Amino acid sequence: MVPIALIAIVTVVDILAPPSVHLGPFLVAAPALTASFAGPWATGLVGALAVLAQTVVAVIRTSLIDLNHTFQLIVLILMSALVTFFAHLRGRHERQVSQLRSVAMAAQEVVLKPIPHRIGPLRIASVYLAAETEAQIGGDLYAAARTAKGTRIVIGDVRGKGLEAVGDAALLLGAFRAAAHRQADLPALVAFLEGTVSSDLDDPAAPQGEAEDRGEAFITAAVLDVPDHEPALHMINCGHPPPLLLRGGQVGLLEVRHPAPPLGLTEFVESQLVPETFAFEPGDIALLYTDGVIEARDRNGTFYPLAERVAGKSGKGPDALLAHLCADLLHHAGGCLDDDAAMVAIERMPGPW
Repeated sequence: MVPIALIAIVTVVDILAPPSVHLGPFLVAAPALTASFAGPWATGLVGALAVLAQTVVAVIRTSLIDLNHTFQLIVLILMSALVTFFAHLRGRHERQVSQLRSVAMAAQEVVLKPIPHRIGPLRIASVYLAAETEAQIGGDLYAAARTAKGTRIVIGDVRGKGLEAVGDAALLLGAFRAAAHRQADLPALVAFLEGTVSSDLDDPAAPQGEAEDRGEAFITAAVLDVPDHEPALHMINCGHPPPLLLRGGQVGLLEVRHPAPPLGLTEFVESQLVPETFAFEPGDIALLYTDGVIEARDRNGTFYPLAERVAGKSGKGPDALLAHLCADLLHHAGGCLDDDAAMVAIERMPGPW
């Protein structure tokens, strides 16, 4: 209605204006405005209405063969045709972008599958906050897998950004899902993940420059094994930020004494992988996160105080905890994150299961 109202106003004012005043050129604004939000058919219709209005002005004020009005009509017809063509191109581009977005969303859902809200004795919530606009995943990752005796969970962060980071995340997630229920113990699982990541990062077939860049890549990760019938969790931390343990309103740090190097470093193969055990009783919540959470800054450059913000927030369960943290983290960072952020909250429920 705005372009049509613009045509009507310009037409009436042009007819009532003195002979020396010509407002016809303003009519081209109507189809141009329409092309910014509507398709080619609507743009062409508004352009035709503008040409008709200019014709009415020419007939009332002088005649169609008046040189001034003739040139105004020619320019208006050409400009209307041009913006209609641009509207057609814009519509086609939007359809292509929509199709690509649908494919990307499908691929992202395959790579980063949602973790079930309930696995055995565990109640789990997860969230991914992507720094890239329109993206749902990047270089951060998490997954859970059920075993005969418990649940295994991984959270990780790929060094770097972009499509390569997504590819490395997909590689690790695929390896974890394939081996989590097959490997008998946690060190064997982590060794398998290290071998998979290292073999890909050290691909000799990669171009020289790309191979050098890939040689500097690695993935920090924390791999947990939570038994069903034991109030504990076992963890191997490969250079990842230590999880938090929320118990009775208090916040503790699950910091291992013997951390392993990040995945993708070849010397990892010769390292001794030692899982460490922490008490994990009914009602406890383990909070896993990536460095995008604790490295988020406010306008003064202050890092996000995660441990301080979760204190006393565990009473309503994992979902309420992550909902609170997401809102608080985005508020702290001014609504926009500089790096991807992922969080997984795991609560042990009272038995039997």
